[in-house]
Amino acid sequence: MECTRGRFERDRHVRFMEMMLELLPSEYESQEINRLTLAYFVVCGLDILGALDRIDKDQVARWVLSFYSRSGTVEPGNCQFYGFHGSRTSQYPLDKQDLSFNASHLASTYCALAILKIIGYDFSNLDSNSISLSMKNLQQPDGSFIPIHFGAERDLRFVYCAAAISSMLNNWCGMDKEKATDYIIKCQSYDGGFGLVPGSESHGGATYCAVAALQLMGYIKANYISRSTGSSVVNVSALLEWALQRQAADGGFQGRPNKASDTCYAFWVVGVLRILGADQFLDKDALRSFLLSCQSEYGGFTKFPGSPPPDLYHSYYGLAAFSLLGEPGLAQLQVELGITALCGALT
Repeated sequence: MECTRGRFERDRHVRFMEMMLELLPSEYESQEINRLTLAYFVVCGLDILGALDRIDKDQVARWVLSFYSRSGTVEPGNCQFYGFHGSRTSQYPLDKQDLSFNASHLASTYCALAILKIIGYDFSNLDSNSISLSMKNLQQPDGSFIPIHFGAERDLRFVYCAAAISSMLNNWCGMDKEKATDYIIKCQSYDGGFGLVPGSESHGGATYCAVAALQLMGYIKANYISRSTGSSVVNVSALLEWALQRQAADGGFQGRPNKASDTCYAFWVVGVLRILGADQFLDKDALRSFLLSCQSEYGGFTKFPGSPPPDLYHSYYGLAAFSLLGEPGLAQLQVELGITALCGALT
């Protein structure tokens, strides 16, 4: 099957995403707990491609809601989080009252709400107040978030998820924004990028989570980060320099210095530049050429040029990157939420 490397193959990408919607390859069996995340990649990918008519929205809504922890009211002293589960294989039946092992997860909740937002689901049918109020149980004294109520790692990924959930629900009662911002600022490294936790190496994904969360919380105005905490502020000039230096000689973007370019960082790092109003300084033609070199003849994208068959993760972020580049026929992304701009504007 011939694939023109100099052309964006929209129809093949649509077919690839449709195939992923119907039946995932066996390689994904180990990702059972990430079913909502995988579905997010497919549904949002089809939306970017302008092919959302290929899915049954009612069927998708019913499937997503089957992962929802129907909690009722949040009582004082209850430390659980009432969002969405990543998988149904190990949870109790929906009619069982004992939810002591409730495994609702911030990342799964973000993906579920994003999918529901994309397909136009009426959020008034959700107990959004229970989701928001119970999310307070996940924020730690230093402002970070753990993703699940019985404990796990805490880092910028889950600060971002909490901000995105609050934004989509239009309810910020579950998040102390001041503490979260303090934590984000502490994660900025000496070189301008952000690590997942304070003192860690700068990383493209962590930097996106930091900047996108600040945008969602309202601390970036007119492309400038406007909020300070005492003597601590985000070093914007160092951040921009670090992000622009991530474009490599092959036109792609790397997540860290001295690493190979990778399709997904074309979204993570370019997304940072877009939020800060600095994406005009990158070499867009070179980036487009790199992305086309990762385009598979079967549709979808690979991680690197010439690497094994396309995977869903890099295929979605390849499409998202092309959207940021303004590829004709693709929907525009609301970068900080990771969904199309039209969906982000819905109430």
